[in-house]
Amino acid sequence: MKIIGISPHRRNFLRKAVAAAPAVVLLVGGASGVASAVSTGESAYKPTYFNDEEWAVLGALVDGLIPADAEGPGALEAGVHEFIDLQMKTPYAFGALWYMQAPFVASAEQFGYQFHMNPREMYRSALVGLNQAVQTKLGKSFPQLDPAQRDAVIGELEQGTLNIGEVPPKTFFAQLLQNTHEGYFCDPKHGGNKHMAAWKMIGFPGARADYMDWVLQYGKKYPLPPVSIA
Repeated sequence: MKIIGISPHRRNFLRKAVAAAPAVVLLVGGASGVASAVSTGESAYKPTYFNDEEWAVLGALVDGLIPADAEGPGALEAGVHEFIDLQMKTPYAFGALWYMQAPFVASAEQFGYQFHMNPREMYRSALVGLNQAVQTKLGKSFPQLDPAQRDAVIGELEQGTLNIGEVPPKTFFAQLLQNTHEGYFCDPKHGGNKHMAAWKMIGFPGARADYMDWVLQYGKKYPLPPVSIA
């Protein structure tokens, strides 16, 4: 099974993933329903849902999924962890948009979400469980690991071989990866993709009213900068 690696291959994956996504997903942040009231200031962001330990682990995880390099911003620069913290205040995070009644039966992915925790509960349990598992195994907290060690742990999450407590590791990895993609490519109005850097990296025009003249001009770079809905 493939182990998650660091850029540039990961950035190629992100480009392919976003190319397959409807433009509306990029503009509204998927189905997350992220709150629109987001500060545009550059002062240090203070999480409103995650505590200090959870915040440090979350930041290290998204940094491991999308590290910064010469091609574009990393997840931390793009504010992905801030986007996820804002998500935790929305109906999406409470599972209000999903059917959350028992029984919860393990089944194939196409049958949809099958776990009793909503995203808020899952993050709270999984972040602490992951940090404890890493501490027990390596004698350090997850944020204290070097990049190669973090990458190995993320690979174990993806493969489902790291016991992080009540939350199945693959379920948490899928949730984290989805929310990281949303935070990286969303409209900055929703708290991620700061300065539209991810859009600039892939040449996405954002919320421009009309760029249809360029849709069929393959290989040509769109000349105008992206715009936000804000």
